[in-house]
Amino acid sequence: MKKIYLDNASTTAIRPEVIQVMTKVMTEDYGNPSSTHSFGRNAKNILELSRKSIAKQLNVNAQEIVFTSGGTEANNWILRSAVKDLGVKRIISSKVEHHAVLLALTALQKEFGIGVDYVNVLPDGSIDLTHLADLLSKEGKTLVSLMHVNNEIGTVLDLERVGLICKQYKALFHSDTVQSMGKMPLDLQKIPVDFVLASAHKFHGPKGVGFAFVRRNSGLQPLFYGGEQEKGLRAGTEAVHQIAGMAKALELSYSHLDEETEQIFSLKKYLIEQLENAFPGVAFNGTKDSFYTILNVLLPFSEEKTAMILFHLDMRGIAVSRGSACQSGSFRPSHVLAEILSDDLIRKPSLRISMSHYNTKEDIDGLIEALKTV
Repeated sequence: MKKIYLDNASTTAIRPEVIQVMTKVMTEDYGNPSSTHSFGRNAKNILELSRKSIAKQLNVNAQEIVFTSGGTEANNWILRSAVKDLGVKRIISSKVEHHAVLLALTALQKEFGIGVDYVNVLPDGSIDLTHLADLLSKEGKTLVSLMHVNNEIGTVLDLERVGLICKQYKALFHSDTVQSMGKMPLDLQKIPVDFVLASAHKFHGPKGVGFAFVRRNSGLQPLFYGGEQEKGLRAGTEAVHQIAGMAKALELSYSHLDEETEQIFSLKKYLIEQLENAFPGVAFNGTKDSFYTILNVLLPFSEEKTAMILFHLDMRGIAVSRGSACQSGSFRPSHVLAEILSDDLIRKPSLRISMSHYNTKEDIDGLIEALKTV
């Protein structure tokens, strides 16, 4: 049985070239980058070259890149320090953010008594920018936290436009760019955003490593304390092999961006055509023209099939999801879909199908055939 992986918004396969880089570092360059001997200096050199490589892809200064364990840590660090150290009294976000933001906001409300306002979400899952401007017109030091590409329905935020609105009202702007990093160009000199972040395993790199872009002189303070690594902002010995792998993965993602975007976009178009042909009445959560790697499908099946559909597909060797993998194992409705669907529709089966350049038309055909047997 050929296995079909269509859950790339959850995690991606590591590119072979990335594994080669990581294996070399683990085998030959295992020194601690904080040590002053030659082993340490070699590791430090790899670390700083990786930082420069990532900074170059985003058109920023290497000193503005801070290595973390991934997106969740970076989100929690930025939001907490903004409140604790930068004097932010209010955060504006949305109810369709990742739980790494939503649950961090709930904790900050309890701990610091900050105000949290949620901007309206439109029926297609996009953010109501008029309402955002209205919320920003209130007094008080504010941070806006809105994700770039929604991980469940693929709606895309206009980062530049939101950044300009934030600048107009003198608000800080933080964006979770986990789903877009490596999949679309991000020139952070042109986009007025203060903080963005990435997780390597979303762009064919290793798990357990990521980075934050923190605009210079932001005033952020560390989340936890120890050594002076990462300019004192992130204590702990850096995972040099993972960081080198992440830098290679990002470099490859951007060097192959045009051809891979075209391939995946064409695959998504084929997927939509096949779904519409096979299942009259199929609908798409968000919009059909969401981010090119993600399609969230509302299938015209009965409610009773909702609980079994993933199991059925898994038995056929096909991996898709109902929403964020962080919520897997739970049959509660997706909090994102709950914002945009009626009570009737949310009980029907929705699937998130997310693709990479490793997918083929044969994978799509296999998915459609399996769905026909549900």
